[in-house]
Amino acid sequence: MKETTNLINANIKNLTSLWKTVGISFDSYFKTPDFEYCEIKNSEWPNRIWLHQSITQDTIVQIKEKLATTPSNITLPIWSIYNKNQDPILELNGFNLKFEQVGMSLKLDKLFDIKSDVKIQLVTNNSEAKLWSELFLKSFGYVISFETIFKTLKEINYYIAYHGGLAVGTAILHRTNNIMGIHAVGIPPQMRRRGYAKQIMKLLINIAFENQNEYITLQASEMGKNLYLNLGFEEQFLIKNYTLQGVKI
Repeated sequence: MKETTNLINANIKNLTSLWKTVGISFDSYFKTPDFEYCEIKNSEWPNRIWLHQSITQDTIVQIKEKLATTPSNITLPIWSIYNKNQDPILELNGFNLKFEQVGMSLKLDKLFDIKSDVKIQLVTNNSEAKLWSELFLKSFGYVISFETIFKTLKEINYYIAYHGGLAVGTAILHRTNNIMGIHAVGIPPQMRRRGYAKQIMKLLINIAFENQNEYITLQASEMGKNLYLNLGFEEQFLIKNYTLQGVKI
């Protein structure tokens, strides 16, 4: 039980560290006694406001006041580990559920045997950052600006997957302590159902293993969850992501 709790906390730390790293690069990360947030203008990511404890009405009021002053769309993620049902207080205060994710982890104990022509390449320049941003938009339907990617290349590892010279997907690796977080694994719709996501995941897992990380963490959508389960990941907690109704944030 303690190990699971530690892994959940490590998963959240890796995710919020990623957001914080991007925010700091743009002088757009802020911390209050009750919550942290970052806002990157002209981008839809990370743009998050998050807590590390259960929601109270006082905290909700503070968050609403902050969101009312920000021009960007900002999402409020709620981890299921503090209170099993925080929906009522959020709904009463005008928050709508936007999407859900499942926090998952994998203990690294072996390399995958790769039998594929799919390769992943680290993004290192402006043109590759633009390509990554375009692939991500096609895959997920929202924007991570190429300026965001290019400005954070030294702190965050962005990857483009190629098959026969054709760019077929995106991924991010972000390390905190002995944890490697996998993020933003995306395949454009016209490239799906060809096994690319599974091959990309195996390549990323091998990188994490070779870099002597102990665990991998990620946050899965419902669509991607079965892929990760088949690779050996375990489900551990739920993340509900909310936006504030009726406010241009």
